[in-house]
Amino acid sequence: MMKTQLTELLGIQYPIIQGGLANLAYSELAAAVSNAGGLGQITATSLPSANHLREEIQQVRKLTNRPFSVNIAISEHKSIMPFLEVVQDEQVQAVTLTGGNPAPILHQLESSSVKKLILVSSVRQAKKAESLGADAVIAVGQEGGGHIGRADTGTIVLVPRVVDAVKIPVVASGGIADGRGFLAALALGAQGIEMGTRFIATRECIAHSAYKNAIVERDESQTLVIKRSIGAPGRVLNSDWVQKILEEEERGATAEQLHPYLTGERNRTAILEGHMDAGFAWAGQSIGLIDSVPTVAQLFQFLLSTLGSMKDTVNGYVS
Repeated sequence: MMKTQLTELLGIQYPIIQGGLANLAYSELAAAVSNAGGLGQITATSLPSANHLREEIQQVRKLTNRPFSVNIAISEHKSIMPFLEVVQDEQVQAVTLTGGNPAPILHQLESSSVKKLILVSSVRQAKKAESLGADAVIAVGQEGGGHIGRADTGTIVLVPRVVDAVKIPVVASGGIADGRGFLAALALGAQGIEMGTRFIATRECIAHSAYKNAIVERDESQTLVIKRSIGAPGRVLNSDWVQKILEEEERGATAEQLHPYLTGERNRTAILEGHMDAGFAWAGQSIGLIDSVPTVAQLFQFLLSTLGSMKDTVNGYVS
């Protein structure tokens, strides 16, 4: 057991949150993380409908009796209110919100018992989330996979800046994959961590083996940022397809012109079908720290044992 403001807020054993992981974070992975003592998550917006979300929630409850969350990626292309209604109907313990303006969702949930965590990439966003009623913020540094915000602020600077700026708990995200990063996050003032890329390379994740192997075999130099030219930067594994995207951006392609290269279908082609050079796959720089594909339970054991040994090392330097 570990006791932080985050574990008390969410009713979990360890302050470890599994990232939203579009097209990947479903019942088996979410339940495994929750059973291990963390907060597992279901990704909502990449599901076909709100009814599919309800089915995933009910399946998680067959696999665990512990708290879990639903991640909702705010999109201008898809209404998220039906998903939010399911979250409330099913009395899910928490939601995490990424991208876009969270104000309407927070307003909808303000009289609810659902805990609300907002992903932010700047002090300004964190303060705004707090003012709107967020229960916690997840501060993601530019090392992270997926969408990382427009500021190129690294986790080691962003987290203490956000901790100093808000009174609600802060979760550190971006570049964290082992006990060393976990301990560092706590030292920076975070009340817990969120990991995305590290949970892709687990046995319970439905990602294709080619994707998992790429995470294990490559290093941090093999991630690149796409979509920067259209104001929505995101970190991905390098591939032939990613090079096409960057070439289009270099020549000044508009968001509309880039869209065919950035569809959910192209993402699924890489991460679910394993055609890594025919699509794009989100991944953070933490791939340089990942060298195995354990079960979620084994990953937690590794994180916590490493955390303990590193604390002893730190204590050795402090009289």
